[in-house]
Amino acid sequence: MEAKKELRTIKQNRALHLFFDLLAEELNESGLDMRKVLKPGVDIPWTKESIKEYIWKPILKTMTGKESTTLMDTKDIDKIYDVVNRHISEKWGISVPFPTEEQAEEYYSITK
Repeated sequence: MEAKKELRTIKQNRALHLFFDLLAEELNESGLDMRKVLKPGVDIPWTKESIKEYIWKPILKTMTGKESTTLMDTKDIDKIYDVVNRHISEKWGISVPFPTEEQAEEYYSITK
């Protein structure tokens, strides 16, 4: 019998979405729009939603079989982040540190 894994915490969720936002900003500021990273043709700026849908979720599904970030357990976030960060840093020279709980809390208290 497999032990039940705990789903991601609210603090992890906030940090995850802040990471999506920070990575989108960094890619856009570096001139690496979605066209350059994913598909040629049209300049499409990154958003936190597009980071989630086109980078995070495909890796999540490949590594864990999970199709939704709501199904991630507390350890999935670190595993997926490591793959995303390694790929982006090796291919494009960009590395965005995963936000701390304090940074995520501060960000969400300001944006509300």
